[in-house]
Amino acid sequence: MNDQIHSDGSDHEHGALGDAEYAEFMELAAEEGFDAEEVEGAIGEAGHGPLPVLAVVGRPNVGKSTLVNRIIGRREAVVEDKPGVTRDRVTYEAEWAGRRFKVVDTGGWEQDVLGIDASVAAQAEYAIEAADAVVFVVDSTVGATDTDEAVVKLLRRAGKPVVLCANKVDGQSGEADATALWSLGLGEPHPVSSLHGRGTGDLLDAVLEALPEAPAQRFGTAIGGPRRIALIGRPNVGKSSLLNKVANEDRVVVNELAGTTRDPVDELIELGGITWKFIDTAGIRRRVHLQEGADYYASLRTAAAVEKAEVAVVLIDASESISVQDQRIITMAVEAGRALVIAYNKWDTLDEERRYYLEREIETELAQIAWAPRVNVSAVTGRHMEKLVPAIETALAGWETRVPTGRLNAFLGEIVASHPHPVRGGKQPRILFGTQAGTKPPRFVLFSSGFLEHGYRRFVERRLREEFGFEGTPNHFWVGDGEMGGRKK
Repeated sequence: MNDQIHSDGSDHEHGALGDAEYAEFMELAAEEGFDAEEVEGAIGEAGHGPLPVLAVVGRPNVGKSTLVNRIIGRREAVVEDKPGVTRDRVTYEAEWAGRRFKVVDTGGWEQDVLGIDASVAAQAEYAIEAADAVVFVVDSTVGATDTDEAVVKLLRRAGKPVVLCANKVDGQSGEADATALWSLGLGEPHPVSSLHGRGTGDLLDAVLEALPEAPAQRFGTAIGGPRRIALIGRPNVGKSSLLNKVANEDRVVVNELAGTTRDPVDELIELGGITWKFIDTAGIRRRVHLQEGADYYASLRTAAAVEKAEVAVVLIDASESISVQDQRIITMAVEAGRALVIAYNKWDTLDEERRYYLEREIETELAQIAWAPRVNVSAVTGRHMEKLVPAIETALAGWETRVPTGRLNAFLGEIVASHPHPVRGGKQPRILFGTQAGTKPPRFVLFSSGFLEHGYRRFVERRLREEFGFEGTPNHFWVGDGEMGGRKK
């Protein structure tokens, strides 16, 4: 057996499952009549964690969004026959030859531009940085321009695998134009008509060769290195003050002016006999895509810092009402799959009335992350700072928790017996078996006899947390059912 190292740190080719557990799980699948290949694929998919990411980049009006629509198989990206339609990075899921991956559509990249065009270019650069491979789209009818040459330099600096797409080749006569793009030095140009679909199959075959089966997780450092903690939140909630208080010295600049921090600041700090790497980040403002200049780039760097962290400590200003922006920041950390701690700062400034209303806000606005450890702190006075590290350790422990397959299935059996799924349309689906295919964050594969409603899935997740902990971590579920082709009739 060729063992391989997976992104979640396990050394089995069955995700987090050992050989014995894998055999037990496949035996359950066979008893219930599920197709072995689909079950194996589900374990691999969940065990690998994040899907590999493909960024589609190029200068304006070369047909990037049209190509993205062709790749995902539907007209979802906005397309118009003029440059500059796409501005933000937009992510879609795609599948080719049985492999799933994410496609990121970007705005046109241009050099030496200002204002919103500079922001669009910055989004494209960030997409390249975050991707596992890149499709570089060039208009073959125009040929390689100075801007295309500048994009090539950008791609070389990034060091990512690149697939060169010679777009707008609508027939044999355009093949020669595509051949001329060898001069870019990126290897073979793939002649494609993204509008008509010509050549996209060969392009996607090349994309699959460039993409990794499972991308490496982007958090943490080498084994034995310090755990990485990102301090995130709105501007002026006290992230830098908190870092200084934890470090017991003025490590970073603090000012009443919102937006003082712009670049993420890494600091090694020893607490409780353990060295941690705390990352102070720029405040995440509303409407990032409308920002310009330093604030815009600061927001992108903050998002990258969260991707590289293991735990996100979200600071909320307890003296103000919980805002939509606070909720968006929490959602960003959850979607990134990071362990989560909520720190309510400026607690020393609260009177009894504000504390009462804050508790009500937490119950209503943040009910979806009731599992996240909470600390009430004051970065100015140092109140309850000693509770921060235990909360971080609790979140990390939940993030790395692993439930054996046998114990999980015994628990699922109890749930099905005591709280069966409601009958819908004369049918009552039930969970047949499941396993935990990965950690960091915990990822589960469940198989059922029919479609499980979202409300019932949330109930199962809540009971799972009550039984096994998982405090401070999002949990990801993959559910396959007998009505979707995986079960032999």
